[in-house]
Amino acid sequence: MLDIATAYNKYGFLGNDFVTWLWFLIETDQNITRMIAYKDPVTLEIGNSLVLENTLGDKSKEKITIKGDRAGLEEGTTALKKGAKVTEINLVCKLGQEEEYTFTIKGESFNITGLKTPAAGKDGSADEMEGMVLEKALLLFRITQVIDTLFLQYLEQRISNDWKDNGLQQMRKWIHND
Repeated sequence: MLDIATAYNKYGFLGNDFVTWLWFLIETDQNITRMIAYKDPVTLEIGNSLVLENTLGDKSKEKITIKGDRAGLEEGTTALKKGAKVTEINLVCKLGQEEEYTFTIKGESFNITGLKTPAAGKDGSADEMEGMVLEKALLLFRITQVIDTLFLQYLEQRISNDWKDNGLQQMRKWIHND
């Protein structure tokens, strides 16, 4: 069995690769609904921030942070061309016509921060409180199910025999053609 520190050092790249792959999915208009076999239409958009990191030759790191609701991602694509990886991405996920979630995924730890779910019911009596709590739990379950399924799809592609010849090449083409 792998020691935790050994496993982290060996597989630590997966989180940053995953969030970079999410950006690739968004920018290349992949059909996410079909990919995760969800009953309602699912769309992902880049939210209001993106953080990239590039390890330089002298073991120093360059960190690029792009913030703003209408921020251009040109600096991010330039950083990708220089070998940077996304380390943090803010996303807007829409499930169906009415459910909109915003959150940030940190690649290194897979932490989801700043999660905003659709409103769960109205303020009401104590009897209605249990229903509101259950509805909020359902909303949390739905978005984590989407993220988990996307991560599973990423892993299946990443470990497939076709990754180097197909998936990786598509990402490289996207990075260098922007």
